[in-house]
Amino acid sequence: MGSPGQLRYALIRPALFALEPERAHTLTLAALDLVASGSVTTPLARALIAAPQVADPVEILGLRFPNRVGLAAGLDKDARHIDGLATLGFGFLELGTVTPLAQPGNPRPRLFRLPQSAALINRFGFNNDGIEAFLAAVTASRTWRRRQFKPLGSAGTGSTPLLGINIGKNAATPIERAVDDYLIGLRRAAPVADYITVNISSPNTANLRQLQAASELTTLLAALAAERERLAAGMSRRVPLLLKVAPDLDDAQIEIIADALPRHGVDGVIATNTTLARDAVHGQRHADEAGGLSGRPVFAASNRVIRALRERLPAGFPIIGVGGIQTAADAVAKIDHGADLVQLYTGLIYRGPALVHECAEALRNRRHRTASPPDPLAS
Repeated sequence: MGSPGQLRYALIRPALFALEPERAHTLTLAALDLVASGSVTTPLARALIAAPQVADPVEILGLRFPNRVGLAAGLDKDARHIDGLATLGFGFLELGTVTPLAQPGNPRPRLFRLPQSAALINRFGFNNDGIEAFLAAVTASRTWRRRQFKPLGSAGTGSTPLLGINIGKNAATPIERAVDDYLIGLRRAAPVADYITVNISSPNTANLRQLQAASELTTLLAALAAERERLAAGMSRRVPLLLKVAPDLDDAQIEIIADALPRHGVDGVIATNTTLARDAVHGQRHADEAGGLSGRPVFAASNRVIRALRERLPAGFPIIGVGGIQTAADAVAKIDHGADLVQLYTGLIYRGPALVHECAEALRNRRHRTASPPDPLAS
């Protein structure tokens, strides 16, 4: 039997799934915003609220996270729903992907459910209103205004979720000029972000994953590292920089990335984005749609990349694990494979917001178990 939160969500999920997926996404976020504002207390709205935030503070990336469970990028591309999402108990919210200029993304339909596999396929294509509108939305949020930015390594602000900003390149920007777009994103986002993620692993922008290759990756990371140091001198803080990678990497590609990250001063890695593989959903409705597959089918591939990165990266190098988390046990497995934090996306669609609390509580319990010394009298 599921938790009360899961049972409440199970009652409303059929109505949501009767809607076109992108429409359901929009309505759900709008409902969360109303709940956060305190202006609506209908049963439907209350059913969307998860349990209170689990207190499990952890110091990673020189930041203090209220707990280890975050929202993955893609759910709130324009930072319009920060306050609503902050009611769900996350320790951190990753917003975006945002590009320098507004762009419509790919034509609709571009989001598809595969319920048999608790999966989604999306080909949004970085649809967003551009960095300036994004930043205006961030700074207008009550959640951001509660954040007090301090020098790297200092404590955060209690239970307020941290904010990460995920940056990408415009579709119209030639891949040879991609570095320019990422530098714009870094410059504009650094003053308001707790951390910044460089997204070079979406399958929905032409040639983007080419930036994961050795020479392209070196060029990009070197430019970002130099710009980040320049910004730090004027900001009195050095914003942590992370790279988000694909689950479809082979061992040689993982080796290249694991070597490049610490060499260029990148602070962490997010593993992983969506997959192009379709073996796990072969024959299902929508399985042949173009785009990135997320949810349960990417769980094992994501864990493989996390494990391989952990083996190759320096001890203690931060890894955020994302991909296929549908239960609290899945979140624990990500940590067991080598992640330090986890993120949710597709699991929220299928299991509901209560999944946040369940995962955070399970990770807190795991940490307490592993931190407790063995009882010498136990046998």
